Amino acid sequence: MRRLSVQILALLAACALLLVSAEAAALPRLDISVGGPDASGPAQVSSALKILAALTILSLAPAILMLMTSFTRIVIVLFFVRQSLGVQSMPPNQVLVGLALLLALFVMAPVGKQIHSQALAPYLAGQISDEKALEAGVAPIRGFMLQHTRAKDLELLLEMTGTAQPQSAKEVPLHVLVPAFVLSELTAAFHMGFLIFVPFLVLDFVLASVLMSMGMVMLPPALISLPLKVMLFVLVDGWHLVVASLVRSFA
Repeated sequence: MRRLSVQILALLAACALLLVSAEAAALPRLDISVGGPDASGPAQVSSALKILAALTILSLAPAILMLMTSFTRIVIVLFFVRQSLGVQSMPPNQVLVGLALLLALFVMAPVGKQIHSQALAPYLAGQISDEKALEAGVAPIRGFMLQHTRAKDLELLLEMTGTAQPQSAKEVPLHVLVPAFVLSELTAAFHMGFLIFVPFLVLDFVLASVLMSMGMVMLPPALISLPLKVMLFVLVDGWHLVVASLVRSFA
């Protein structure tokens, strides 16, 4: 019986390969190449460079999402919440990162609408060129980062790069603005994380003092404080407060 089932599976696999090969033969060929006999003119070279630039932007999309949006602050604060509760694997990392991604999309929705109305829609309609579309698309992100970047961090990066003090927001170079924005986001996230840690730290101190006064030295305080922390977090509707504070911090 086992031998027969193996033969049947092999026959099905062979049929599937034949079907795939037959369909592949009927599909049109897609060829994206740089160079060759067709790339002799300036228009063809320009199109190839545009394809390379688009592929480069797509490869850098995760870094842009993490470092040029609200994702950094949100995910760090969520991990601070889990660490302060003392539960090392609940919620899982996938849940926290997914929640941070959704919240980041929610916060960045107005910026996305501005990019669509000012850059993407006119570019697709053929009203503006590539350069103007890129400049118009970067402007809302630049404004968002400048709004949430501390002047102290921006001045530090300008001084380190030897860049003159810009007179307007458009004159701030992105290679200076992006690290300054990330530094400000890390500072804000750690400030919020410290405020989250304080009530749970006080609860740990109180429980440790009570256990010491009762002579229960051998009982680990974390064994008692963990369910109390979770109960306190649930009673005060902690996730609602944390998410509301995170979203309002970008207002």
